Amino acid sequence: MIRCMYSKLWSVHIATVFLLVFSTGALAAELTDGLKRLPVQDLGRLKPFDTFARESLHLVYGKKKYNGRSAVDVVLTWMLIPDYWDEQKVVEIRHSGLREALKLPEKELFYSPKELFFNERMSLLFQQLKSQQQSQNKLNPYYQAVQRLQNQMAVFHMIKTGNGVRVAPHPEKDTWLSVADLDGELATAFSEITRAVAQGVKSDGAVDMALRDKVTEAVKNFQEVARKNAPGKYADMSRIRLELHYNEFHPLMWSWILYLMAAVLMISHIISDRKTLYQASWVFLISGFLLHTYGMGVRSILTGRPPVSNMYETVVWVPWGTVLFAAILERLHKWKVLIPAASVVAVLCLILTDIAPSVLDPSMQPLEPVLRSTFWLTTHVLIITISYAAFFLAFALGDLLMVYFLIDEKKYAKQIQNGVRSIYRCIQIGVVLLAAGIILGGVWADYSWGRFWGWDPKETWALIALLGYVAVLHGRLVGWIRPFGMAAWSIVSFSLVIMAWYGVNFVLGAGLHSYGFGAGGVEYVSAFVAIHLLFVVYTAVVRQSRLKEQDQ
Repeated sequence: MIRCMYSKLWSVHIATVFLLVFSTGALAAELTDGLKRLPVQDLGRLKPFDTFARESLHLVYGKKKYNGRSAVDVVLTWMLIPDYWDEQKVVEIRHSGLREALKLPEKELFYSPKELFFNERMSLLFQQLKSQQQSQNKLNPYYQAVQRLQNQMAVFHMIKTGNGVRVAPHPEKDTWLSVADLDGELATAFSEITRAVAQGVKSDGAVDMALRDKVTEAVKNFQEVARKNAPGKYADMSRIRLELHYNEFHPLMWSWILYLMAAVLMISHIISDRKTLYQASWVFLISGFLLHTYGMGVRSILTGRPPVSNMYETVVWVPWGTVLFAAILERLHKWKVLIPAASVVAVLCLILTDIAPSVLDPSMQPLEPVLRSTFWLTTHVLIITISYAAFFLAFALGDLLMVYFLIDEKKYAKQIQNGVRSIYRCIQIGVVLLAAGIILGGVWADYSWGRFWGWDPKETWALIALLGYVAVLHGRLVGWIRPFGMAAWSIVSFSLVIMAWYGVNFVLGAGLHSYGFGAGGVEYVSAFVAIHLLFVVYTAVVRQSRLKEQDQ
């Protein structure tokens, strides 16, 4: 039925449909606004077509736009003119070893679905991947790239055939009907959407805005038909609109911009001692924090859980805690260096969530069964990850103090003294929270797996991090660690947190916490750790040479 629908549509509107692809600009955003709100069932949850299109295009192409065209326009035309897209270089392959195995041009990153589909070596690679998966071996970067290619080809094929776009609830089952499965009134109503979009483009590629309302009306009509076809099963449109707002507003991007302004203003205040800069810095910090909170709150509403179930969400949550701790400590002790240190942490983390979506997957996926206890997710995971926020703040302060030591530790003796006190307080907070998180994790493990402690890699590295920071506190207490040592150890010890937070999931990839596993970014994280360790060593060497000169 749907094939016939497409054939009729093509015979009347094929020229205008091709203009969606060949015109120099994308469809006007207003024309497809109505389509963005169309609910789609994908990966176990309901989402707007806008989210579905962004995630699908990003998986296949590696970006959320194609030659300036929105994901909604592109993914829609995957269904309308699949033969055209079969010829376009829209599939991203970044792994050079995979390109070599497929005998593809080495200098290119994008390839057409057709040339990959007819590549005789691809099926062999997929068989090798299946063998690796059946053997339950940890996939190395090469096989991770093969797995990604398999997902890319599957998603593109499912969408272009209409089987991967589920737009209406089944009247009798707990599933949704795909575009390819629509018939009768549903098929007719959906064809009106595609016809209205095609008619909205003039022969010169411009958009006829008079037909904008017709597209929106066609979408609303389809929704009414789908709702009538399966009463009580259709999506909650308030949640769909909220998610669309979240996609378009992007509160976390605005948040890191405000944090950056707060850091610049506070540093300027420290240099110039102008009170107005101090006050302005707080205004930007609070504004950024409120937007940060709003973004996490919206995400929690959409997912129905605390925002800490994967690496992306923890990288958003940890800087929130860092800013919170810094603001509280600054108000209590007036240690102004806390604000730029926390702001830089927040800016770094939130920018990473934007520029590294292939590593930090921002999509909202259903929880693994073991995580579906909201009480334990709230207590154990929130507490243990917010302890990382305190340690991250100590790390950033350590970096700042290294700069003071390099420039002139006598001149900045007061700033160093306040910074060391701040580091000590942050580590104390982090140790208490991490210890509580580990204990609560043991209780949850007993509840879920029938044992309190099993030396799982995640458990082990959390304990190692705790013991490492406890050693720093004791060293400070008995006088073994002095101000420079406190700053240095706050940087060095954070590598233990990185291992517990990132390394176990993305490097070791072993243990019962498999729901948190991921891939990518190892070289960047390793470089980050190595650079900071070298920075500490360099500062120590320079400082030691200065002290020897002073003694002489």
